[in-house]
Amino acid sequence: MSQDQPRYRRLMLKISGEVFCPPGGFGLHRRPLDRIAGEIGEVVQLGVQVAVVVGGGNFLRGKHTAEQLGLARATADYMGMLATVLNALALQEALERQGCPARVQSALSIARVGEPFDRRRCLRHLEKGRVVILAAGTGNPHVTTDSCASIRGLELSADVLLKGTKVDGVFDDDPATNPNAKLYENATYREVINGRLRVMDIGATEMCEQYGLPVIVFNIFKPGTLRRIVLGEPLGTRMGVS
Repeated sequence: MSQDQPRYRRLMLKISGEVFCPPGGFGLHRRPLDRIAGEIGEVVQLGVQVAVVVGGGNFLRGKHTAEQLGLARATADYMGMLATVLNALALQEALERQGCPARVQSALSIARVGEPFDRRRCLRHLEKGRVVILAAGTGNPHVTTDSCASIRGLELSADVLLKGTKVDGVFDDDPATNPNAKLYENATYREVINGRLRVMDIGATEMCEQYGLPVIVFNIFKPGTLRRIVLGEPLGTRMGVS
């Protein structure tokens, strides 16, 4: 596929909070934040509409925080949603510094810093070339941001869900501990679910399977990979991609 012909018209990008700090780090750091914003901006320049779901793991994770602090899991999950709002606001500013218009829409009502999620308004932003950053997950505890990405991807009629991770795709074992772990270039939703391959939440994977939303899992820490995938290169692991 030629450089100026993106394969997708509208995409849902799911990124974890870990992309906003150095490996093993905490919080927000300027260099990785600007890199991610630049990669998203390059895709927008191709004429692609981009919605982004951000995680909050660079600040806290609900389950771990609940256990560590003795909190109710629902309380810790709400705290995690607020962490995603921090990331969303930072990403919005980073995108706009680079000349890429962006809007934050939150599943929790925080009117002073972001719009409430509204499907029709979100679609209008996308049609006008604005990146929409979706914060606070679905607004419900006990539900991951992966599930948010699949739900919003379907609501917004995205052509594909791109799941950016720190590994090259879906493996049959943890590549960090097993150097012989096999990378799947293509996998069925069922292989991922039944094999408990854990690169994406099972509920989210099942929803994508049920409604036929294609998924590509790729390494977002490798510069340029996002753009190359949008232009049709067969990188990462593809589920339901024709």
